[in-house]
Amino acid sequence: MTTGKVKFAIVGMGHIGKRHAKMIEDNPDAELIAVCDVRPPEETGWNNAGVPYFSDFTEMLNGMDGCDVVNICTPNGLHASQATAALERKKHVVIEKPMALSRADGEKIIFKALQVSRHVFVVMQNRYSPPSAWLKEVIEKNIAGKIYFVQLNCFWNRDDRYYLNNGWHGTAEMDGGTLFTQFSHFIDMLYWLFGDITDIKAGFNDFAHQHSTDFEDSGSVIFRFVNGGMGNINFSTAVWDRNLESTMTIIGEKGTIKVSGQYMNEVTECNIKGYDMPELPPSNPPNDYGYYKGSAANHQYVIDNVIQTLQERTYVTTNALEGLKVVDIIERIYQQK
Repeated sequence: MTTGKVKFAIVGMGHIGKRHAKMIEDNPDAELIAVCDVRPPEETGWNNAGVPYFSDFTEMLNGMDGCDVVNICTPNGLHASQATAALERKKHVVIEKPMALSRADGEKIIFKALQVSRHVFVVMQNRYSPPSAWLKEVIEKNIAGKIYFVQLNCFWNRDDRYYLNNGWHGTAEMDGGTLFTQFSHFIDMLYWLFGDITDIKAGFNDFAHQHSTDFEDSGSVIFRFVNGGMGNINFSTAVWDRNLESTMTIIGEKGTIKVSGQYMNEVTECNIKGYDMPELPPSNPPNDYGYYKGSAANHQYVIDNVIQTLQERTYVTTNALEGLKVVDIIERIYQQK
C-alpha cells in the first residue's frame, strides 16, 4: 500500500502527456517527479522547470527511485516495450489506449505485472462519462431484457491537419490502424457493456488517406456477441471538416436506447417498458486539440482511480485483462483484411 502522495513520471509529452501532467499537478494526493520526451522542452511546450525533463526513457527510469507510477503517453507502437521496462523496475504503469498493438505484446505486459506484483491501468476514459455509467447499470440490471442488436457508428474527421502534423500517426508500425488510435475506447465500451464478440466479418477501404496513412480510413464490421445477440461497427475518419458523431444504438427485448453526440455524451433515445430514465449529470467537454476534437476529457478520473487503488480504497477501473481484450478484438477484426 502506498502512503503519502503518489509519485508519477510521464513518458511522452504530446497533447495527452501534458493532459496527464495537468491532472497529476491538480490532484492534491499526487506529485509529478519527472517527464520524458525525445523532443526538447521548447518543442513539446513543456515549461515547468521544477520537474526534471529527460530525453531518454531508460535514463529517466534509472534516476527515479522514489517513483510509484509511470504514465505511458507515447506512440502506440512503444506502449508495450516501455510498460514492460517500467514494470521491470517495479513501477505501476498507466498506459494510454491502446495497451499494445498485438495480443502477444499485451500478454507480455500482464505476465511482467504478475511477476513483479504491480498494477497496470489502461486509459479508457469513455467509461467515466455519465451516459456510460448509466448504460452499464441498465445492462447489468437487465433493464432492457435480452440484447438483440447493437450498432456502433464512429464517424470522425481526421484529415491532413491531423496526419501530416503528427509524425507517427498513420504509420503501420507506430500507429497500428484507425481502430487502435481513434476508436479503441469505443470498442472498449462494447466489450465492457456486452462482452466478447465472435463470428466477425469485415470490409475496409482507404478513401481519403491514401497519401497520409498506411491503413484503412473506413470500415464496416458485423459480429455476434458470445453472450447472445448481434452487432455491427461502422467507422470512418474520412468525414469532411469536423467530427460527425459517435453513436451506440441498443435494441433489447424490453426497449431501445441510443447514445449520441460527437463522443457518445448524450442519451437521445430511451424507450424501455416500465422504466423512467433518471436525469444524468452533464458530460465533460471533449479534449480540444485546436483543429480537431478528441474523446471526453475524463483523465482526472483515471489519475484519481490510480491513487485510490494504490492507497487500497478502491480497485482498478480498467484492468490489464480488459485492455488486452480490446487489443484482441481489434486484432481479430483486422484479420478480416
